[in-house]
Formats: sequence, structure tokens, C-alpha cells
Amino acid sequence: MQFMLYLTLLGVLGTTMGMNETTRRLANVTTEEGEVQQCSNCEFREQSRQMRLHNIRSQILSILRLEQAPNISREMIRQLLPKAPPLTQLIDQYEHRVEDEERATTETIITMAKPGPMSQQEGIPSCCFFNLSPKIRPNNILHAQLWVHLRPADTVTTVFLQISRIKATTEGNSRIRILSLKIDVASGASSWQSVDINQLLKTWLRQPETHYGLEIKAYDSKGQDLAVTVAELGEEGLQPFVEVKILDNLKRSRRASGLDCDEESSETRCCRYPLTVDFEAFGWDWIIAPKRYKANYCSGECEYMHLQKYPHTHLVNKANPRGTTGPCCTPTKMSPINMLYFNRMEQIIYGKIPSMVVDHCGCS
Repeated sequence: MQFMLYLTLLGVLGTTMGMNETTRRLANVTTEEGEVQQCSNCEFREQSRQMRLHNIRSQILSILRLEQAPNISREMIRQLLPKAPPLTQLIDQYEHRVEDEERATTETIITMAKPGPMSQQEGIPSCCFFNLSPKIRPNNILHAQLWVHLRPADTVTTVFLQISRIKATTEGNSRIRILSLKIDVASGASSWQSVDINQLLKTWLRQPETHYGLEIKAYDSKGQDLAVTVAELGEEGLQPFVEVKILDNLKRSRRASGLDCDEESSETRCCRYPLTVDFEAFGWDWIIAPKRYKANYCSGECEYMHLQKYPHTHLVNKANPRGTTGPCCTPTKMSPINMLYFNRMEQIIYGKIPSMVVDHCGCS
């Protein structure tokens, strides 16, 4: 009797130990499968991240109609970037995010003065000709200003700023005075002066054959010309430039909602993940501001939503996963950013670049 009881207990213990061993093996298999699934999710997420970075590069170049990034070095930027109030204010007070796209938006275009097409002729000044962007049209100009930098005067004085338009005639070239401005300046202080040129710009755009540039003079009481038209040593970025603000139209984007995750998340569903784009890491010195911004990206599965919306297609895809594709995890709402940059003509542009920030992700 005792022997039989011993055998029974031994059998029970053996069965229990066998079950425990099986449970441990199943648990290990489940853990390994979870780790494989997690690793697979990480790899897919990294692919999504790299694809988003590639798309951002391509999208910016496409929107700006550039076949390749402008070849502008940091040294060139130091020489070309105007040390002027409108530009320093844009950089100092820079707001890289725009919360929503407006139906009407504005863009600021800054064009530096260059030698004109007739500057080689006798009696024609080497400054100032402005190669205007084709985006600027007579009916979309909000305001246009000419900025001129004055060198410091020796004493307190009155400066007479004179702006003349160069005109070609049958008898040769002439100058038409379009503005004369009296400015009181302090001793030893340089300054920027702005002049409204709305009407002049519209005339140039309607009659481009009349655009031969401007002559800019700023005489003090001693007859010295204080206007910086050709930059001397130490005067880089002080040449005259035209600042034009234009009106552009954009459509409002569709609103949507979605999940937000971080890189440590184990979420497998479609989700928005953080991504910071660093333009300096791209080697894009031609973008003045922002140097970096939060772009975000979408990654994850859409199986649950697919099952809810398209149950029959879901079953077909389950039976033949390689034969068909369901909805993808994509941005459902995007926002623009404001960007300050050089274009291929070495003009400084301040404008809105659409669809640069992922606000929400979803399955579609």
C-alpha cells in the first residue's frame, strides 16, 4: 500500500515538473517571439525615419524648383548676408512653426544689388541693378522697399539721399530723379535707410525693358558720398538691397487626429514619432534659418483599422499577404514652416514651405 502511494506521488510530481518545463519553454518561445517582433518594429521604424528624411530633402528642392542644393559656402554667406534691420529681425524673432496654413500667405524676397547690364558703358554707375524674382508680379506686391546703408559722418550733419532711375534714350543714357530725401545723422554713427519703391517696382515689372537699375547717392554737407554701393574692405553685407513682400495663396489642410509615440514605445499601431531635421547635417548652409526643426514621421501597422473598415479585404490579405496591400500609415495633417534661404540666384527668400511638419498620422 505504501509502495503504491509512493508511485502515485512520483507520477504526480513528474507530471507537474513536466508541465512546468513545458510552461517555461512556451514562455521562452513567447518572449523570443516578442523580442523578434519588437526588433522587426524597430527596423521598420528606422526605415520609415530614413525615408522621411530623404523625402524632406527631395520635397524642399522640388518646392523651390531646384535640381540640386545651391552651392553656397559659409564664407559666401558671410559676404552675401546683409547686416540689415529687416533680415536681423527675421533671424532674431524667427518663428519656425506655423500652426495652421492660411488661405492667403506672404513671402518676403530680398534681392542684393549687382552691377547692371550697362555698367560697362562710360558714365553708367556700377551699382545698382536688381535681378527680380519671377515670383514678384505687379498685382501681388504688398510692399517694396529699397535699403541703403550710410557710412558714418565725421560730424553731425544733414545727408541728402538721392535715388535716380537710369534710362536709355536715343541720345544716350540719362538719369531721372525719383526721390530726394533729407536725413539728419549723428557724428560717427552708420545707419540703414529705407525708401518705398512700390510704384517703381510695378513700372519695372510692367515694362521690363525700362529696368536699367538705379543710381544711389547720399551727400553730406561737405559733398562726401556716404552711400555704400560697392562694398569696401569690412563692408561685406552692407550693399543696397530690395525687400519685397508678396501675397501668395495656399489651401487649408485637412484636420485629423492620431496617436503620438516616442522612440522607446512598443506601440505597433500607426503612430507619430518625433524627428528633428538638421540642415547643417545635410550640408545645406544655404538655408539661413531654421538650422533645424521638428519634422516628425509616421510608422506602424494599420491592421485593426483595416479590419474595421474593410473586413472582407482584410480576410483576403490574411490569406494572401503578398498579393494585395491594405491602407498605409501616412500623415493625415501637415503644417508648413517659415524658412529663410538663398536661392540659386543668390537672392534671400523668406517664405512658407508647405507640408514640412507631420501633425497627425493615420491609415489611408
